[in-house]
Amino acid sequence: MGSFGAHYGHWGLVAVVVVLVSWVLYRYVVPQRWREWAGAGLVQAFIIALYAEMYGFPLTIYVLTGFLGLDIPRTAYSGHLWATLLGYGPTGALIEMMLGGIFILIGIVLVVRGWGAVYRASREGRIAQEGPYAVVRHPQYTGIMLAVFGQVVHWPTLITVAMFPLIVLVYVRLAQREEQDMVRRFGAAYEAYRNKVPMFLPGRGQWARLFGELRD
Repeated sequence: MGSFGAHYGHWGLVAVVVVLVSWVLYRYVVPQRWREWAGAGLVQAFIIALYAEMYGFPLTIYVLTGFLGLDIPRTAYSGHLWATLLGYGPTGALIEMMLGGIFILIGIVLVVRGWGAVYRASREGRIAQEGPYAVVRHPQYTGIMLAVFGQVVHWPTLITVAMFPLIVLVYVRLAQREEQDMVRRFGAAYEAYRNKVPMFLPGRGQWARLFGELRD
């Protein structure tokens, strides 16, 4: 019980982590229109809910134990719920953490590198087609989805698991609206790009190319 209690109640740490992660989000996503702000705000709500439970108060664990009567061990590993509920213990929790971390890292790199490509293209008044944009049309949104998914793998909570599909839906619709704007702005040139490059996920045989873009 002591190990369990020592992991939570660190609200100062919650505040610091939320501010840092939110800064990265707004620094590299750079929302401008209200739909972009709505998407970023939803992701920030996900961030707050996640870290409030990770280091503050374990609401999900109390709900699962109190209302559903599940036997969740009171240890520092309990927040890794996939491993806990499947009975894999600390080893499973470590695997869960590493797997989630891989998705999070890939997602963050996509967001940052996508920002660089968009910044250069916007200054030159052209379509971003280099870097990760050569492999998928919306690498920043793909990166957000992967990072959020990685957090759901790493430290799932009732709130964040419920929010994940909503975040995906919001960014899919945002990407569709942005593409309509790009077609009006660039016409046939963007249509040709859209016909050639997948929307969110690389095509068959393109995953290696995407990882190559992330390493460069």
